[in-house]
Amino acid sequence: MMTGTFLNDQTSKNAAIKREILRLCIKHGKSSIGDFSRGLGISVPTITKLVGELIDDGFLQDEGKLGSSGGRRPSIYGLNPEAGYFIGVEVSRKHFHLAICNFKGEVIHFIQDVAFVLEASDESVRSMSKLIREEVIGIGLPWEKILGVGVSLSGRVNPEKGYSLTYFVSEDIPLTSGFVEELGVPVSVENDSRAMTYGEYMTLGSNANKDFIFINLSWGLGMGMILDGNLYYGKSGFSGELGHIPLLDNNIICRCGKVGCLETGASGSALHRMMVDKLMQGRQSSLSKIFKEKGDIELDEILQAIREEDVLAIECIGEIGEILGRGIAAVINIFNPGLVVIGGRLIVGKDYLRLPVKTAVNRLSLSRVTSDTKIRLSTLGLRAASVGNCLLARAKVLGLMKK
Repeated sequence: MMTGTFLNDQTSKNAAIKREILRLCIKHGKSSIGDFSRGLGISVPTITKLVGELIDDGFLQDEGKLGSSGGRRPSIYGLNPEAGYFIGVEVSRKHFHLAICNFKGEVIHFIQDVAFVLEASDESVRSMSKLIREEVIGIGLPWEKILGVGVSLSGRVNPEKGYSLTYFVSEDIPLTSGFVEELGVPVSVENDSRAMTYGEYMTLGSNANKDFIFINLSWGLGMGMILDGNLYYGKSGFSGELGHIPLLDNNIICRCGKVGCLETGASGSALHRMMVDKLMQGRQSSLSKIFKEKGDIELDEILQAIREEDVLAIECIGEIGEILGRGIAAVINIFNPGLVVIGGRLIVGKDYLRLPVKTAVNRLSLSRVTSDTKIRLSTLGLRAASVGNCLLARAKVLGLMKK
């Protein structure tokens, strides 16, 4: 790990400028000395000196000459992909996903569904840390090249203090402390929906949509927001609780203890309940035999049935889409975003999900507000949170956002 560099210097003016140079490379990809100078309002000689130091330290690389119709062509510079690596871990109910990105933010490794149940204990954190180390070493990457780790979890997370209320170890020891002790690098924690949001935002290109909403449609229902180019946290860091808006008159108790939350009608848990109810009523499905034998079905089995065009499963995912569309209509009316991205495990429903969402949004939201809003499914799919965690870890290690 690159210790003793400007990454650990929070007081030097030159260190701050170096971080800004890297930020511009992250934002624009490649830039010339002139681009850096104009973008930061700093003299060309100063920028030239600092870019040279960044190259010597292995953070930047010369990418050749910029194409030009005439005159002397300037050199352009970009991030050195081998300057260091970042790990992103998404913790789910019975497994975790892990992504590894290079310094440019490119995914070099992804592993899905590592069987593990994280518990609120030091021993569980040690066990997960061991698995993370083994995965990195297993692909031939020296651990010393890891600059940071990002971990996302469902539920309420305080990224600034490193606590998760879902996996609460103690008042005195935040969850991050255990990971830092075991992994020996900076570790940050984040809510899974916000990690997905950031991953999608950076993958789309941070200039594309400075205001957009990400909907995490998994076992629960969450939301992340990019407002004016920044992740929005709210006063206490608990923003985005879309699933707990009391929008439905269904008399169903939510896992939060309240009645009629949007999540009770639009989520993986709601999809599971719908399918079970219909199978109990005698409706036919490719899952009927499994249900008869076990008396229950798994969400993964329902999602597979959707992929295989099971009529009952498609009917249920359509109902989920219609109910979710009501919530998204309200969000669009409030925030007027340019883009709404729907991600999470239920997007396997594709147009069987998206079209009912759009129909409900068109029916229930203000047409002038909705006309400039695009609604589409995530491009990252199951990688969204893990990739987002990698990129958040990079941003925090570089001091480009709040820790």
